[in-house]
Amino acid sequence: STQSTGSAYLPHTAGGMSSVSSLRLKFKTDFDKSVLLTNFEKRGWSRALYDEDWNFYWAGVHNIKPLFSPDNPTRLGDHQVVNHFPNHQELTRKDLMVKNLKRFKKEVEKECSASAETESYFLDFVPITFTLPADYTLFVEEFRRCPNSVWIMKPTSGAQGKGIFLINKLSQIKKWSAGKWPFSQSKETYVVSRYIENPLLVGGKKFDLRIYALVTCYRPLTIYINSNGFARFCTVKYSSDKSDLDNQYIHLTNVAIQKHGDEYNDRHGGKWSLQNLVQWLEATRGREATARMVEEIEAIVINSCKAVQNVIINDKHCFELYGYDVILDDDLKPWLIEVNASPSLSSTTAVDKQMKGALISDVLNIVASPEEFQDPGANNRTHTHVTDKSRLGDFDLLYSEAVLLEAEKSRKEEALKKSRAPNFRFKK
Repeated sequence: STQSTGSAYLPHTAGGMSSVSSLRLKFKTDFDKSVLLTNFEKRGWSRALYDEDWNFYWAGVHNIKPLFSPDNPTRLGDHQVVNHFPNHQELTRKDLMVKNLKRFKKEVEKECSASAETESYFLDFVPITFTLPADYTLFVEEFRRCPNSVWIMKPTSGAQGKGIFLINKLSQIKKWSAGKWPFSQSKETYVVSRYIENPLLVGGKKFDLRIYALVTCYRPLTIYINSNGFARFCTVKYSSDKSDLDNQYIHLTNVAIQKHGDEYNDRHGGKWSLQNLVQWLEATRGREATARMVEEIEAIVINSCKAVQNVIINDKHCFELYGYDVILDDDLKPWLIEVNASPSLSSTTAVDKQMKGALISDVLNIVASPEEFQDPGANNRTHTHVTDKSRLGDFDLLYSEAVLLEAEKSRKEEALKKSRAPNFRFKK
């Protein structure tokens, strides 16, 4: 498909300004999901044909690299928006996420040490993790330090629980590294992380959280968080018994796995809304502890984005809807498991479909409202954030670097005025 330097689908008035009421936007998508198509059609958008230009593209991650490749002779126009940043994998590929978070933590701890601050507490949210085979020696050292611990192996680019398995013996790693592990079809890079062996349980079952965050700009960093996340439950009660390590229905919360279990309930899909979980936690653990947990989850989202802020290519045409996977331990401490660049838009239940439809609608209201396409000479997405509640829907502005910078600027200006103010001592 082609990308133009303008927009063929923005009719202009005699004065040269685009007429919002008569916008005829064209969309392109790599996913024929009803939650996407319904939202596009509700807005009166039409699908771009193969050789047509487009205004909005919900792309698969595999199509982003060629879209922004230097070899691509065309560049995105002012009125073209796409749902991934060029190098989104810095946060969404497991090994790169860990590398960037480790680097960021060192930087912040160094700054905190110099200024005697304690902000680094909020950076301890990723289990000890190594990349294999590159960090094999370091992993062996750590394994031998805690020989009775359990570790979880994941392909760096995997999804939906594919290729994941648990280990508690070094011999299992040696089999994998020799290409003999039954779950490993290739020498693909893996990450191995300390398994959270004391997960918070509800009804005796393990679960994790899916949190949706929307980043519309990395410089200045602008993050929105959605209130309609959910908890995904395993279908079999949790067991830390070593003989159950290979039972995926006990340990892996992915719906793609759990839906094949005998105990799977297709009415509720093994899910709880985030609101229901918070209410349950407030009742069982108290409001203060629950509020602290929510604060820490929000800190995970903010600090993970800060960790990649300076390495992400901040293209003004891009936004990112992230699916954060977080697990709570029995102390209500949240741990970041991974960040998904393409959170599933498939619907397993009627409630699921309604929630994801509303999610996409809110995303489009923020990143692709008529206001965003109104002026053909400017794209202000990188300089503004949305505060209008009618556009935010179930999103809240979680972090705005622009607001913080403006507040800091005002504070300094006020301090400067005070320092310059005359201080006369009147004599009686």
